[in-house]
Amino acid sequence: MNNYENQLYQSLMVGDYAGEGDLIQLITDDEADDISQQENYSSEIPILSVRNTVLFPGVVIPITVGRQRSIKLVKKAQRGDKLIGVCAQINPNNDDPSWEDIYHVGTLAKIIKMIVLPDGNTTIIIQGKKRFQITDTLTEDPYFTAKVAYLEENFPKNSKKIEALEESLKDAAAKILHLNPEIPREAQVALDNIDNTPFLTHFLSSNINAPVEAKQKLLEINDGVERATLLLEFMMKDIQMLELKSEIQKKVHTDIDQQQRDYFLRQQMKVLQTELGEEGPEKEVEELRLKGAKKKWPQAVAKHFEKELDKILRINPSAAEYPIALNYAETLVELPWNELTEDNFDLKRAKEILDKDHHGLEKVKERVIEYLAVLKLKNDLKGPILCLYGPPGVGKTSLGKSIAKALGRKYIRMSLGGVHDEAEIRGHRKTYVGAMPGKIIQNMKKVKTSNPVYVLDEIDKLSSDFRGDPSSAFLEVLDPEQNSTFTDNYLEVEYDLSKVLFIATANSLDSIQPALRDRMEIIEVTGYTMEEKLEIAKKHLIPKQRKEHGLKAKDLSFDKTAIAKIIEDYTRESGVRSLERAVGKVVRNVAKSIAMEEEYSKKITPEAVRKILGGEIFDKEMYQDNSVAGVVTGLAWTSVGGEILFIETALSRGKGKLTLSGQLGDVMKESAMTALSYLKSKAEKLGIDYRVFDQYDLHVHVPAGAVPKDGPSAGITMLTAMASLYTQRKVKSKIAMTGEITLRGKVMPVGGIKEKILAARRAGLKEIILCQKNKRDIEEIDEQYLKGINFHFVDNVDQVLEIALMKSKVEEPMKFTFTSEINNN
Repeated sequence: MNNYENQLYQSLMVGDYAGEGDLIQLITDDEADDISQQENYSSEIPILSVRNTVLFPGVVIPITVGRQRSIKLVKKAQRGDKLIGVCAQINPNNDDPSWEDIYHVGTLAKIIKMIVLPDGNTTIIIQGKKRFQITDTLTEDPYFTAKVAYLEENFPKNSKKIEALEESLKDAAAKILHLNPEIPREAQVALDNIDNTPFLTHFLSSNINAPVEAKQKLLEINDGVERATLLLEFMMKDIQMLELKSEIQKKVHTDIDQQQRDYFLRQQMKVLQTELGEEGPEKEVEELRLKGAKKKWPQAVAKHFEKELDKILRINPSAAEYPIALNYAETLVELPWNELTEDNFDLKRAKEILDKDHHGLEKVKERVIEYLAVLKLKNDLKGPILCLYGPPGVGKTSLGKSIAKALGRKYIRMSLGGVHDEAEIRGHRKTYVGAMPGKIIQNMKKVKTSNPVYVLDEIDKLSSDFRGDPSSAFLEVLDPEQNSTFTDNYLEVEYDLSKVLFIATANSLDSIQPALRDRMEIIEVTGYTMEEKLEIAKKHLIPKQRKEHGLKAKDLSFDKTAIAKIIEDYTRESGVRSLERAVGKVVRNVAKSIAMEEEYSKKITPEAVRKILGGEIFDKEMYQDNSVAGVVTGLAWTSVGGEILFIETALSRGKGKLTLSGQLGDVMKESAMTALSYLKSKAEKLGIDYRVFDQYDLHVHVPAGAVPKDGPSAGITMLTAMASLYTQRKVKSKIAMTGEITLRGKVMPVGGIKEKILAARRAGLKEIILCQKNKRDIEEIDEQYLKGINFHFVDNVDQVLEIALMKSKVEEPMKFTFTSEINNN
């Protein structure tokens, strides 16, 4: 390295930890070679302790010597061989260190030059020669002397790992030079000229931004690979800190520059607009005023809007309130005030659209046609609030889209599942930061008409917390007498929602607030029958899946029995979502065969369905004939349709204990207790020995014990099962029943009749016992689903037992024995 590069490197910063030595110089290549060679150095040398500095072999640094002991040592060495040992102090604040206060691994140094300053201090420029370790301390006065052992540099020759480490160290040093603008760029030239690996590690160790403890650790490591690796780790930490510092500074400068740039641009734009006669804020306000003049809004809203525009003109455009006021005025003018789409009053066309899009659902379609008819005659009907209530997957949400299509209106759907903030419905006051209108107004603004079909999906899933109760906010929205003056917190003026056709959907009515439920016209959407599902699959699901999977009608067709198998064996639901997924799986299998040019059957049969979908998931519910007393078939309603269930009873010697099993709910348990109490009161009439109730335990079980069951509809079924067991009279074959009982023996009506009858029909039952008041439910069911079933309508339990129980006892009736008989014997 030449003298010019030596001078350049003198400006390299040592770091925050540089103390007595504030210049670090390079040595020449010749000197580096001399240091690396073996020399006969004395084993007894004077020791100079230095603060905040660690000297490494091959590095030249200046040191200011101020302590008397150190001055004596330096002067003595200068007169002799000029060799001294340099060790770093452990505690730099100690002015009179002892042997315990200095590190015992240091560097032999040669005094190159000594300068005596006017203030009495002495500055020496020293050059590191060789690392040593103190083996024995000799003297402390007049200065430290010690016996030392010299440490050799241990760097493997011709090692790929050393070459890689050397390159990595140089790259890291170059990156530090790039990231730190205070280091002169010429320092890179100095680094590039170092080709001695030991000296490279010593040189970089001297210059890293690290405390004395870290540098001392590097000095003490004998293994060259280990030292270079640790040095690289320190340098990478330094790079990370420099990168973070650079990123922070860059971001701060960018933010300031952007603000200044925006300010100057605004000023220039203002000058240009003034020259052109187009004032910015005034122009925007005038445009809004022109839009407002064309709106069909009420007079009160028009005055409020003009007042807001005048307020905007008084606000400084650079003030924080300006964009808030401007956004508010834009929201007002963009809302559809009395802007209506024309309704299509062609009732036949509307009926065709509803029939095409949805199979079944006659009640709902009839109600929509009624609404259209009244609107056609009167032309000023306020929008009714319809609530479609039923199980998942029956088409409640998609029905809203079909109604919008039939009416020729715009369509909006708002999902209410999980909404628990009242502000999402009513909005925030515009004084809040980030305020905006509620979703009702936002959607009206988006649809740009005042009379859309507005579907409020999953209204039963609304929840409340500390942010308010959204269901209470809907009380105004869904009240035909109040929603003409709906007030959003953000708007501050009344908005007319009376022309909106609101359609709510719900899976359950129990979770809907009673006041909210009272405002809606509840239309029950029952589950589809087997026959309806077949038609839906043929007309809607299969064509839809074929189209979605890129197939044509000629590529695939379904046999009717194959569709029936999918419905019965692979789905159990009221709707058709699972059916659509199963059909989609079959279609995908065919699509794969076509894409891979495999042979396949274009006609899907039940065998092909089983091959594609695997084994049947559900067993078909079939009536299980029995020859024992105490087993009765009941009918139950579930969220996926109707099912048959069996009530089993058994007696055992005991003390009259009643046991109920099968995961029964509280209402069902109460039905069992009511049935037993009634049976005890009528024991003599039924020919039952009263002692059996005290000396035999009764166990009532409902199979499928893992499935929770509840409700009062199994009341007459439980009573019949108990009566059959105690009287040992069999129940008629292929008969089922459903109904609630009272303690006086009255039979009460229950719900879900359509689903229960369909379940009985699927199971092959021939007779059904129902409450007399459930006769009205039968009248609403299509006659084709009632064929082959004989209905018995009853008012009291006596009629139930008369119809259900056979006159004769079972072939081997149970023999009851009582305690008194045993004692007499």
